[in-house]
Amino acid sequence: MEIIRITCEHIKKRLDVFLVEYLKNVYTRAKISSYIDNGNVFINNKPQKSSYKLKSDDIVSFDIDKLNAFFNDEKPLIPYEFKLDIRYEDDDVIVINKPKNMLTHPTAYEKDNTLCNALLYHCKTLSDIGGNLRPGIVHRLDKNTSGLIVVAKNNDAHNSLALQIKEKTAKRKYLALALGEFEKKEDIIDKPLLHYIKNNVKMVVSDSNEGLNAITLYKVLHQFKGCALVELELKTGRTHQIRAHLSSIGHPVFGDDLYNSKQFQKQEFNNLKTTGQLLQSYYLSFNHPKTGEKMEFQLEEKDFSEDFIKVLNFLRRNNEY
Repeated sequence: MEIIRITCEHIKKRLDVFLVEYLKNVYTRAKISSYIDNGNVFINNKPQKSSYKLKSDDIVSFDIDKLNAFFNDEKPLIPYEFKLDIRYEDDDVIVINKPKNMLTHPTAYEKDNTLCNALLYHCKTLSDIGGNLRPGIVHRLDKNTSGLIVVAKNNDAHNSLALQIKEKTAKRKYLALALGEFEKKEDIIDKPLLHYIKNNVKMVVSDSNEGLNAITLYKVLHQFKGCALVELELKTGRTHQIRAHLSSIGHPVFGDDLYNSKQFQKQEFNNLKTTGQLLQSYYLSFNHPKTGEKMEFQLEEKDFSEDFIKVLNFLRRNNEY
């Protein structure tokens, strides 16, 4: 769900015009207007027409996946021949170690060579609850976040896994290289998140109760000079949750320029070139949708992205206390 607070620069702008700009002109105004007028876009939790004139502090909300599906479901995905790193597979689920630099599913901007395209090439069946653009996808990883992800091969499995994630019986743990030196070695970040009006990708902490509830648990596993190896567990699954939360407490993820990593980065790290944030999904557990058996998966360090291993080894060599 996209939740956006309107700022002064957008006051009196038509809702359809605002959304066309917000979505970077991917869809025409006529298409956006039809989507809005079908009751899919809300202002302060009430559906509005495309002609609605925005007011200061209005809260605009809509389901971005539903919007993309509305315009793109008629276009079938093209299977992509790609060697998947499969950690487990049966008739109901498949657990993948997703590589860095691969989208989980197609977006309005990129439709080929995603994990979904690769899954379509590999699997005979996938759940269709998420629509044609997201076959099998129950939860997601950012493009530059590598690691474990579970995919549903049928709708019963999808519903079971989605319920486990909602009820927090499924566990997802991440490792991050987070900049700075932590005062608290273990804590809970409980801060609601909103989309940043000037960037329809970035999330910011809401200073009111209007954002999406977001809770992240973190634990510092090793503190280096200027950077820490941190374990994080998600209690909710918001877009960019870990990245936005760590940045909000002054410890952005290494390499995460979207969340201000450069201003917290020590000079000696400048030559360590990485592609995006150093965030790794390394642990996943859930109950098997059919048998109820507890399934646990954990990556070893050798399975992490090359960027993550490179920087972690640098820190061990040069930045130990």
